[in-house]
Amino acid sequence: MNYRPQQTITGPAYSRSFQRIATLITLVLVVYGLSVATRFPLLQYSIGVLWLLGGMSLLLVTTWWFFLHSTVTIDQTGLRQTWIVDKKVEWRDVRSARLLGVPLLHRLLPPRLMLRTSTGFFITFQGGTPELLAEYARIAMAFDVTRHS
Repeated sequence: MNYRPQQTITGPAYSRSFQRIATLITLVLVVYGLSVATRFPLLQYSIGVLWLLGGMSLLLVTTWWFFLHSTVTIDQTGLRQTWIVDKKVEWRDVRSARLLGVPLLHRLLPPRLMLRTSTGFFITFQGGTPELLAEYARIAMAFDVTRHS
């Protein structure tokens, strides 16, 4: 299958509503963590426990930052999504595509595009705008193995 989009599309990987909920959850966890830190003598714990708490805090903030700043680009070469580790799939490597969604939660969790590559790996791409989701639908139809068999 030789799929090519009509134009390059770039947009946020996560919707505004999802970003707001991620921010709210992150703030609640930070406030809770600070309240625990002020009630317990953390400096009396071992260095391993302190490193673990610091690492978890760093992971929380890093994940939140990428929820807010991750982008997806669809162009003539393929799909890319920025993240802690960027995802990239070229069109020639796509074997099949499907939209996956959670029933009744489409506003909070929009459908994701799941690609199966020629090496057998599955890779999902998030879509935070109607333009990305519309292109995902076109990609899923173009690579629908049931329609082409």
